Amino acid sequence: MDFTLSPDQQQFQRMLRDFVDAEIVPVAREWEQADRYPTEIVAAMRELGLFGLMIPEEYGGGAADFVSFTLMFEEIARGWMGIAGILGSHSLACWMLARHGTEEQRRRYLPELATGQRRTGIALTEPDAGTDLQSIRTSAVRDGDHFLVSGTKMWITNARYADPLPVLVKTDSTTTPAHKGMSVLLVDADSPGFTVTRDIPKLGYKGTESCEVVLDEVRVPVGNLLGGEPGRGMQQVLSALEVGRLNIAGRSLGIAQRAYDEALAYASDRHAFGRPIAEFQATQIRLAEMATQLQAARLLTYWSASALDRGERSDLQTGMAKLFASEVALQAAQDSMRVHGGYGYSAEFEIERLYRDSILMTIGEGTSDVMRTVIAKSLVAGKGRIGW
Repeated sequence: MDFTLSPDQQQFQRMLRDFVDAEIVPVAREWEQADRYPTEIVAAMRELGLFGLMIPEEYGGGAADFVSFTLMFEEIARGWMGIAGILGSHSLACWMLARHGTEEQRRRYLPELATGQRRTGIALTEPDAGTDLQSIRTSAVRDGDHFLVSGTKMWITNARYADPLPVLVKTDSTTTPAHKGMSVLLVDADSPGFTVTRDIPKLGYKGTESCEVVLDEVRVPVGNLLGGEPGRGMQQVLSALEVGRLNIAGRSLGIAQRAYDEALAYASDRHAFGRPIAEFQATQIRLAEMATQLQAARLLTYWSASALDRGERSDLQTGMAKLFASEVALQAAQDSMRVHGGYGYSAEFEIERLYRDSILMTIGEGTSDVMRTVIAKSLVAGKGRIGW
């Protein structure tokens, strides 16, 4: 067994750490509290080529492996999870387009998406449809060489910058089961009737917008049907969400690592009864538990990334990684807050932001209970073997 990163992965990790420490950590708390969009950080990520990480080389991308993909989210989220969200939706949509798009679609969009000149996201959730995607109501009716698309999408990351925005729609509402009538359309941002109506206020996950998007008889060319074949949308989306769980697991690691770092530093500096609180057994036990759970989550996450790199079907592995790492992130944030005592509740310290951001990790890309059902179904169906 070899748990080491390759030289290229190590170099990529060092570059990310230097970038995060220099460009994100110094401004994250101030900009997050001001709800300021991180324009300068986005520009720097473009220069680093992070928007093209999961795009094939022939379209100008980095063609990175999934271990490097996960490293990116872990390191960026260590500085500010909201920044990782900007890359998350974009990377998933690019991966889905590269894997499922027609050659014409890939050549039209991927080169500019790789440089960050274009950005994108993915529009799935609706006011009455979250986990149950088959209940979406957004419809696309064929009208000659176009589809007429009508509906509302919610919680769409990157909505104000996405061009195109992949939108999950029903191209046939009469089929049974419903997923056979679902497709993904690539909606250009300047399409008449396409409107980003509002930013949704959030407890955390700031720095990137989460929006309501309304489509009012938007005319989308038939050539913008992802893959060129209707009825494939659910399979295309589910394959992207499998990768998305790895993105969330990586972000969770970043939050947990930062929470642990902050707790260890505070416990070493804070004195009580004439000595650092790190010397008290109760604090030591909490730090030891945080570090152990963090490392376990990291090993599980990179095990799942390696499975994807081997080309294996990995809904079991990524489900486990997302479930465990997200719960570890939430617990680490809570434990770090306890180490900080009253200061942990203050907005002048990092930990309250980490706590607010950690909660989303147990919800996004499927709640923890949904992940448990995904894992259980894979086990029952015999799709995954536990162990080596």
